[in-house]
Amino acid sequence: MSQWYLHNSATNTRLGPMDAGAARLEAAKNSALLAWKEGMGDWLPVRNISELTGDSPSEPVAGNPPPPPRNAGKGRADEIDFRIVGQEMQFVEIELDPGESAIAEAGALMFKDAAVQMDTVFGDGSKDGAGGGLMGKLLGAGKRLITGESLFTTVFTHGGSGKAKVAFAAPYPGTVLAMKLDEHGGQIICQKDSFLAGARGVSLGIAFQRKILTGLFGGEGFIMQKLEGDGWVFIHAGGCVVERELAAGERIDVDTGCVVGYHASVSMDVRAVSGLKSMFFGGEGVFLATLTGPGKVWLQSLPFSRLAGRMLAAAPQGGGQNRGEGSMLGGIGRLLDGDNNF
Repeated sequence: MSQWYLHNSATNTRLGPMDAGAARLEAAKNSALLAWKEGMGDWLPVRNISELTGDSPSEPVAGNPPPPPRNAGKGRADEIDFRIVGQEMQFVEIELDPGESAIAEAGALMFKDAAVQMDTVFGDGSKDGAGGGLMGKLLGAGKRLITGESLFTTVFTHGGSGKAKVAFAAPYPGTVLAMKLDEHGGQIICQKDSFLAGARGVSLGIAFQRKILTGLFGGEGFIMQKLEGDGWVFIHAGGCVVERELAAGERIDVDTGCVVGYHASVSMDVRAVSGLKSMFFGGEGVFLATLTGPGKVWLQSLPFSRLAGRMLAAAPQGGGQNRGEGSMLGGIGRLLDGDNNF
């Protein structure tokens, strides 16, 4: 018999495994819990699962899973259309209807139609922050400051008629991921600098690593970014991206810089590399990040820290060595063909 797992999004805690009777007791205490068992495609609210509520199983439409939670009752995000363009250096082009808006990190804009109005706001630009008065804006800005982002977010609103487009470019070579939050339980935990843009109504929060070792050596620090809501968000990752779906209790060991994001139901920890030789001469560091299911995780092949480290090591002013590029005359040849910088 399959075991149930329950997840509390408010406290980011997981319960289980447990049998159906125990799961029904927990569901009766808190109807906002998410539930999952083997065979289900994703986490669903317990109030939509007849086996846990005692309702007749004939109520849901046959063949269709119950709808996922919609931003915990905070309201829906704008329904935007988009396309992702490019291969190695991608950008996302968002198509807005009149009155619709997209939010983006400061400096991410590539181009916009003249009908799209640009406004810089204090905080994360979400509908809740805009309607929460000064305290709501201060709270949203404080969250962004803690995660190392700018205090301000740019909101792009279509103020004309017909369709209008706005595009946002990735800051370095990699992949832009489009994710609909209500298809992932309404919440995704990701690395601090991965958010590129999203629909207005998406909330940008913070997720704390509660374990000291995970915060110190997990590669992401004690604070990660938490994306909440029901709309589209666009996340940027370095290099190629692989998506893994972990079963309950399944663990994957990852280089500490390669974690892009994961479901709130996934547990992240660190584990020391086994063996002194591997630890000191393996080139992977002393610790590996461990991700334990159930839930989806996204991994990147080229963390920006790895790219920046290689560039710094290759730069002559950083102590890098000449690897033979340029003229056969060496330094004099590089001076003549313009490769030397003073």
